[in-house]
Amino acid sequence: MAERPSDRLNTPGRQRTWLPKVKFSEDAFGAFAEAFARFMGTARFLIWMTVFIIAWIVVNNIAPDLLNDPFPYIFLTLLLSLQASYAAPLILLAQNRQEARDRVTAEHDRQVAAQSRADMDFLAREIASLRMRMNDMPTRDFIRGELRDLVEELNREADTDAEPRRERRDKPAKRRPEQ
Repeated sequence: MAERPSDRLNTPGRQRTWLPKVKFSEDAFGAFAEAFARFMGTARFLIWMTVFIIAWIVVNNIAPDLLNDPFPYIFLTLLLSLQASYAAPLILLAQNRQEARDRVTAEHDRQVAAQSRADMDFLAREIASLRMRMNDMPTRDFIRGELRDLVEELNREADTDAEPRRERRDKPAKRRPEQ
């Protein structure tokens, strides 16, 4: 007789259940939970819940045969308990999703801040190096002063060179003996 693979102990087999598998998209259910939590946090929800409870109490006091929930309003208490038991996990799920989004946003903000800091440090170094280079560069007033000094020096040299020329002009030229 041939041995089936599921009969062997070292081979994992599929677990079969008699219940059908139901798959929910986590994002769709999370979006529903957030919408539900948002709705429960509104004044409209509180007003409608108050209207419902007052209507329940009035109907049970005026026409007790219609809902048949006398004074301690046990069925109303059961409905409110069910509503609270479903609301609490949905609100927690919505808060967890918001916390996850906040964590991602905070991480992104930290990365942007770190990049901004690095950019600012780089720009500060660049500005410092430009300032150092600018200190080494001559200013307009410095260049003008240097040019004035050079012009004065050239004028002095020209004056000292001009004196011997004047003397030569004033002296009679020596004649060469003719041959």
